[in-house]
This record gives sequence, C-alpha cells and structure tokens, in this order.
Amino acid sequence: MKIHFLPDEVTIEAEPGEPLLDVAKRAGVIIPTGCLMGSCHACEVEIDTDNFICACISAVPPGKSEMTINIYSDPTW
Repeated sequence: MKIHFLPDEVTIEAEPGEPLLDVAKRAGVIIPTGCLMGSCHACEVEIDTDNFICACISAVPPGKSEMTINIYSDPTW
C-alpha cells in the first residue's frame, strides 16, 4: 500500500498490519507521541478525510491500495 504523509508530502510503501509509527519513522516523518497507549491523543492523525485515529495504537489497514495521513502538530506536545 502507498501511504502519503501530509503536510510533509512524503510517500512510502507499507504492508498491512505494519504499525503506523514504524511506517512514519521509516519515511523520516515525525508523529508526536505521548503515552503510547492511545489515551493522551498526542499522536492523533487524520486518515484520508475526517477519520481521526491515534497512530500509536494503529496499524496499516488491509484491503486498501493507498492512504493519506495528515499530521497535525500540537505545540503543547
């Protein structure tokens, strides 16, 4: 699957089930993290449009050929 990271404009190939934080790291994209358990929402990203998830507890979904991940930076993290 092709994953396109915004606003960095980086595209990388990833396998279904691969943790999103690992994919981002491999792509050289920084997703801010906090608790690494999904409760603080520091790593919240937008998948495609209007679908928000915590990257620390999410993996590349199966059954898609491409996906866009929009990273918002919260200055408090």
